[in-house]
This record gives sequence, C-alpha cells and structure tokens, in this order.
Amino acid sequence: MSKASVYFRLDNLSGKRDIKEIKQELDSLPGVISVSTNDLDGTVAVDYDNSGVEYNQIEGRIQEMGFQILSEENQAHKM
Repeated sequence: MSKASVYFRLDNLSGKRDIKEIKQELDSLPGVISVSTNDLDGTVAVDYDNSGVEYNQIEGRIQEMGFQILSEENQAHKM
C-alpha cells in the first residue's frame, strides 16, 4: 500500500449539506481511506491508497460535484 494525502481549498464549500455530500462522494471512491473537511476555511483533506485511486480521480470528483478548487497540495508518504 502506498499512502498519500491531498489537501484542497474550495471556493464554495459551506454548510453541513455540502460537507455531508463531499464526504459521501469521496468515501465512495475505492482506495480513499479518510476524508476530513472544514467548512469554516473551505478545506478538504483526503488520505488515500494511490494503488486504488489516483489524485486526478479525487480532483475530478470534486469538480463534477460543482466545487471550485482554489488551491491544492498533494503529498506522498513513504511507509
């Protein structure tokens, strides 16, 4: 397993409904380990196994949901 994390700052993430929707959608991707959100600053952190899902799939799913990505940071972990 090769673990990585990606951090997004979204322009239009607000409220419990958005938080619930984004967590459900990203958790449904195979390989996603955890999803953390903060609607106060519009951030989403995703830990994932990059042998099961790729960064661009996570990014694409966020965009398909109608959220605009303002910034992102991808970080690989050595295990």
